[in-house]
Amino acid sequence: MSPVRRVGIAFDLRDDFVARETDPEDRLEEYDSRDTVEAIAGAIRALGLEPIELGGGRRFVERLLADPPDLVFNLAEGFGTRSREAQLPAVMELLGVPFTHSDPLTLAATLDKDVARKLCAAEGVPVPRGRRVERMRDLDDLDFGYPMICKPLAEGSSMGVRRRSRVTSAKELRDRVGELVEEYRQPALVEEFLPGTELTVGIVGNGAEARVLGVMEIAPRKDRADEFVYSLEVKRNWREEVEYHVPPRAPGLAVRAGRVALDAYHVLGCRDLARVDLRLDAAGHPRFIEVNPLPGLNPISGDIVIIANRTGISYEGLIAAIIEAAVGRQGLELAR
Repeated sequence: MSPVRRVGIAFDLRDDFVARETDPEDRLEEYDSRDTVEAIAGAIRALGLEPIELGGGRRFVERLLADPPDLVFNLAEGFGTRSREAQLPAVMELLGVPFTHSDPLTLAATLDKDVARKLCAAEGVPVPRGRRVERMRDLDDLDFGYPMICKPLAEGSSMGVRRRSRVTSAKELRDRVGELVEEYRQPALVEEFLPGTELTVGIVGNGAEARVLGVMEIAPRKDRADEFVYSLEVKRNWREEVEYHVPPRAPGLAVRAGRVALDAYHVLGCRDLARVDLRLDAAGHPRFIEVNPLPGLNPISGDIVIIANRTGISYEGLIAAIIEAAVGRQGLELAR
């Protein structure tokens, strides 16, 4: 196989879509900005490789068929279904085009938060108790109490997660679940609310060589720590709402959190790069919340970019690590 010289970038921009009037206001939250695509292209050039913008959707498929690159750097979120993140990787698998990040099965399984948590729980990874809710009667026999947190079943980037997502009564629970099911046109996930520290863990690599890039504590500036929700409001105003600590302030916490995150990474079949979100329970034990196998790579605000920067890894170094992991996994080599 020839060396990797030309690296395509698969992506979906917010400007590629038009939200309907009936859509929630965060419907396009997960999609990338032009700044992110340009930053990744610059990092690819810094490796001595040629970046090629492929975009997403049908445009991506047409360009891939016409002139396939040696490797695709995959950012594409897809559109329309709970398997949307798996759409373009499935096309690349079909056509035999190498790509970065996880395969279609992992991307589909992890976007559905209930599927991901059940797979992790089955393999001994600690998770909060929870329930997939399609109808109000699904709330009748919950085996855990208040407070609870409610979120859309198959969305990312804190879509549908607000401060009011933490509920403390039956009325609040039913009101919030009803809003989510109606607005996002999908089931909701209801989980016990864990009162401890919010953590996110960056992981890079594959198999036995996968390693923790860093563990970040997300500490609220304004909210009580035991009631804090890493919500859309907080993420949009992160400089004022939170403090980031890499590593976490509690002694030994980074090691314990990294162990749980790596276990989840392996159970779910993640590849090359992922970000695993955890939260401490009342006893201080880390529990798996969800994993993002296509974590945001905005050069300023991406959580995994912040983790990398605070562990001494530049943006270019992070992109290089992803590409090198993908190249090594697929038995390729970079043209130098």
